[in-house]
Amino acid sequence: MQKLFIIKIGGNVVDNEEALISFLTDFSAIKDNKILIHGGGKIATKIGDQLGIKSTYIDGRRITDESTKDLVTMVYGGLINKQIVAKLQLLGCNAIGLTGADGNAIKAIKRPVNAIDYGFVGDISAGDVNISLISSLLNQNICPVFAPLTYANGSILNTNADTIASVLAIAMSSNFETRLIFCFEKKGVLKDVTNDNSVITKIDRTIYQNLLGSGALADGILPKLENAFAAINDGVNDVLIGHANDLILNTTDTTVGTLITQ
Repeated sequence: MQKLFIIKIGGNVVDNEEALISFLTDFSAIKDNKILIHGGGKIATKIGDQLGIKSTYIDGRRITDESTKDLVTMVYGGLINKQIVAKLQLLGCNAIGLTGADGNAIKAIKRPVNAIDYGFVGDISAGDVNISLISSLLNQNICPVFAPLTYANGSILNTNADTIASVLAIAMSSNFETRLIFCFEKKGVLKDVTNDNSVITKIDRTIYQNLLGSGALADGILPKLENAFAAINDGVNDVLIGHANDLILNTTDTTVGTLITQ
């Protein structure tokens, strides 16, 4: 079975031109099949402020009203996505920028209104992924670059980039030996959030439960770990959480971030 790396790049790298170029240079050097998923919330907030569109968050999640939906479609699907694709072409990586709507790549359902109305936000599962389309692109040596946008009933929906990465990894693991990699500005999951070198190199479900029970994990890492274990439980070989600078090493067996296994 061919290898596939599904790589999600965090907003703090996307926001930093120098860090982004360094990351994309490494990404381009990966010889195996690869898919990139990006965020870009800070850029969307900045441009929203310039346009008079106020960003509203509840528990760290953006509320996507009509004007915010237009904003994130422009910024994620247009500005950021196409800048990344253009840079990858310069680096010799033939890439294509996609939202979930393009080629019916990822369908969604609009999140139901419960206690909170998140607005135009999409929820997705592995069954919503157009595996044949994505496999066809990979077989033609074309690298898909996904913006964090899906669609339902003719409308674009804002969708969490970590979730898109996890769901893509689960869906594509039926055709490929898949590793999901979350790249961000830390070296991995840390025992001590004040010490960047306190990386926990391997986590399985037992270690995860012990860490949860001890309250050792920072809030920001919990959604990544939840997505990681969702992927592992559904056929993904392994998940790696690590620094964007360590991408090349983390596509080998000699990983330096946090490797998450069954």
